[in-house]
Amino acid sequence: MKTILLLLLITLSEATIGVFVKLTDGRIPIQTLNFYAILTAAAFLILALPVATGRPIRLPWGNLKDTIVIGVLIATQISVFNYAMTLVPIANAVIFWSVAPFFTFIFSAIFLGEKAGLGHVLVFGIAIVGIVLAKPLSGGYMFGNLVALTDGAIYAAMITYMRYEGKSETGNDIAWSMLTAAVVLSPALLIYGTGEVLGTSENEKLGIIVPAGVWALALGLVSTGFAYFGISIVLKTLNANVYSLVDIIVSPVVASTLGFLVFAEVPAKGMIYGGGLLLLAGFLLTWMMTRERPDIAAHPCQCLG
Repeated sequence: MKTILLLLLITLSEATIGVFVKLTDGRIPIQTLNFYAILTAAAFLILALPVATGRPIRLPWGNLKDTIVIGVLIATQISVFNYAMTLVPIANAVIFWSVAPFFTFIFSAIFLGEKAGLGHVLVFGIAIVGIVLAKPLSGGYMFGNLVALTDGAIYAAMITYMRYEGKSETGNDIAWSMLTAAVVLSPALLIYGTGEVLGTSENEKLGIIVPAGVWALALGLVSTGFAYFGISIVLKTLNANVYSLVDIIVSPVVASTLGFLVFAEVPAKGMIYGGGLLLLAGFLLTWMMTRERPDIAAHPCQCLG
């Protein structure tokens, strides 16, 4: 029961990414907001992960290259994903980002030598139909939709690299990778400024007025920091593949629902039907990959935003 409850909390925390980004109401430049969020998450993980894993946080001297590479990829992926959130409704961003398993499969075939079977081809066919129905190139959200699709490819590149190096997202090294990501994004303070951290933003649906900095803090603590902290605990008792299968369906649905409840965002019919097929195809592909390779998860985490 505790594992299920924690899994639900993790899923909810991941789904709040777009909400917190949009609630800042543009008062903090998105590049600076990314830096604030990742720095907050890194500090949280450095303090909390030793409690969760029972191991002290130590500098990964023997694994420095991988830690830095993954940190750079995290910085890139989070920056692109959160930027997409400023351009399109939450449903668009999370659904088009959810093509990540397909990019993971393609990169795995190219760089890890994994073969495609008839089942994979059929699932890819379902995904293509879903993309066609979702119409990413039509309407006023074309650029933002393409940004979200690009972010799926960036995330897949990171997962493929981690698989190649035999890494996971739940070890203490992830705290240092997150800190590396914060260092990479730190020039945003000089380039884009600190933003109106104390400037208030109002949301009619929620009926509250708070400084934008509160939402930036929530983005780092809840959406990223707590999500990783929770995963490090839940994966001690729950198979990573089971978590992946739950996450790929539940998180986008919850995120889209929050977009409707908080911002009255209503996805177009094509996005609903196409998005449903994309999520189904992603679920099937993840299930197929985890059956063929029980040691890996094709879509292990959506909490990098």
